[in-house]
Amino acid sequence: MGGFYSITEIIGFPSYGVAIILMTIFVRVCLYPLNKKQIMSMKAMQEIQPKMKEIQKRYKKDPAMMQQKMGELYQESGVNPLAGCLPLLVQMPILMGVYYSLYGFEYLGDPGFLWLTSLSEVDSTYILPLLSALTTYLSQKQSMMANGQDNQQMKMMMYIMPLFIGYISINFPSGLVIYWVSMNICQIAQQWYMFRNEKDATSVKAKKGDA
Repeated sequence: MGGFYSITEIIGFPSYGVAIILMTIFVRVCLYPLNKKQIMSMKAMQEIQPKMKEIQKRYKKDPAMMQQKMGELYQESGVNPLAGCLPLLVQMPILMGVYYSLYGFEYLGDPGFLWLTSLSEVDSTYILPLLSALTTYLSQKQSMMANGQDNQQMKMMMYIMPLFIGYISINFPSGLVIYWVSMNICQIAQQWYMFRNEKDATSVKAKKGDA
């Protein structure tokens, strides 16, 4: 945090708010390979869900055979059911470390940013909590649409989670909420980039097939 604040001083615009945004972008860029692996693994698992349900229905009275068929399906599809969890487990300590660092961070000099008088205090205008709820919603909706998830439970979470995040953000220091909003925006940008490339690749394959 101190290093990124020094960068803002060098460019002649010392700001802890900008330092938090720069730090968040840096963290997300470093974690991009893991994030991509996690998202693509979840998408692959979603694509084979119909086959998984068919196996579960067919072999519900034979658990051993069900496990064998599931293993064969994973192997044929090139999917590892743990591949989506492991990258998340690696990311969580880093993200939580940044979270707790900002939660109790002591700002020296001018702790203000834009309309905020102090990043260590809550946003009395409620703009940041609203942004945290909105960006969380957009990130979840983008992920759900890209992965083809259309079940009722996921739709409920898409509304409940943003409301919960927005509610708890009311009592969080502004600097921490800026970090969360920046994280969501980076997530939205990264997911758009990943799915855009995937769409382009699909279009190229379709054109080759037509040719």
